[in-house]
Amino acid sequence: MTIHDIPGLACEDLDRDGALREATDELERTSRAGFLGALAGGLAAAVALGRPTAAGAALAKSDVAILNYALTLEYLQDAFYTEAERKGALSGPAARLTRVVGAVERAHVKALRKVLGEKAVARPFFDFRGVTEDSPSFVRTAVAFEDLAVAAYKGQAHMIESPAVLAAAVGIHSVEARHAAWIRYIAGATPAAEPFDEGKTKAQTLALVRSTRFVVGRPRTSSTKSPRFTG
Repeated sequence: MTIHDIPGLACEDLDRDGALREATDELERTSRAGFLGALAGGLAAAVALGRPTAAGAALAKSDVAILNYALTLEYLQDAFYTEAERKGALSGPAARLTRVVGAVERAHVKALRKVLGEKAVARPFFDFRGVTEDSPSFVRTAVAFEDLAVAAYKGQAHMIESPAVLAAAVGIHSVEARHAAWIRYIAGATPAAEPFDEGKTKAQTLALVRSTRFVVGRPRTSSTKSPRFTG
């Protein structure tokens, strides 16, 4: 099953929609902390090769580009869940998911930025235009985002040069897949309907991200007291 199989959701409609419906018990904080520690360690090991003078200095240029590509997607997810949690408009499974998944996405951002150091791309600004405040829209969008993240990581794996970076990327990929399954369950969609998944190229992924119009050039505020952007 792909995001096309979810009623009312097409790739070009990502700018309005969102995804979710809860499944398993909340990810254990201790397990998550252990994984994230291993992730940071694995990436740090890649950087440590050759005793670089700055973070990211020992990485191949292609790996730096891939890590920054991953960081851009993590920024998007981080902002999306963080804004939803801060707004506090969601309830039930969706609200619980924002707390759990949001914390993981923020940790992914932190780990990637630490490894890339000065080579890390800047965090863009985002305007989700109310999607983080409407449960049905939030759920459909979250399904699309998580499915896209899984496909994006899969599409880059074969191009990573460093074994340590590959191990860390696969570690993130499996966590994103768990998120996708959980959110699909919340949305009432089959978590895994196909025996094999296709990856997405960088061009395909970034085109979908651009189509959302969630990424903006500068902060945008609404007439309400709370801003509608995170960034």
